[in-house]
Amino acid sequence: MLNLALAFVTSLLLGMRHATDPDHIVAVSTIVSRERSISRAGGIGVLWGIGHTLTILIVGGAIIVLKLAFSPTLGLSLEMIVAAMLMLLGALNVLDVRPSAVVSDRVRPFAVGVVHGLAGSAAATLLLLPLIGDARWALLYLVVFGLGTIAGMALVTVAIAVPAALAAARVNNLQRSIRLASGAISLVFGMYLSWRIGYVDGLFTGLPRQ
Repeated sequence: MLNLALAFVTSLLLGMRHATDPDHIVAVSTIVSRERSISRAGGIGVLWGIGHTLTILIVGGAIIVLKLAFSPTLGLSLEMIVAAMLMLLGALNVLDVRPSAVVSDRVRPFAVGVVHGLAGSAAATLLLLPLIGDARWALLYLVVFGLGTIAGMALVTVAIAVPAALAAARVNNLQRSIRLASGAISLVFGMYLSWRIGYVDGLFTGLPRQ
């Protein structure tokens, strides 16, 4: 029982740490850079976390119930989707393309979270599931991990939004500079991930490895 309790505590902490992965911070920064409301920024983080958790529950449930396994090629392909999404988010910010209010406030962060849930260190977390023999406990483990991710991303988005919002309120046109900077970083980081996944990790070379 003690081991199970430790597993759940570890899952919660892993979920919170998972929210601070560089690709997550870069992605959510491109969305939060347009926000001046701290509460709305926190809501964006929560929506991102919910989308991420939903994917983890579906994928993790399939792994637990159907005994599925990810091949290196599939895993890298999912990570490549994340890289492409980062480049798209960056380009939208640099070009100042503004989605509708509904898409920007709700669908966009949720969709970004869903995509991120398919790749990255979340896949590594799923490797811990076989250590929990009962499928019900394993699913609960995923729920706890998801709650940690939601809480962690809410804190991350607020931490990003507070200094940006305070500075933008005092300096004219700073919000535009923040948007352009976050977009450029996202675009460059997405390109770097694409190169690393494609050639260093071997997705494009026929020798995929993770």
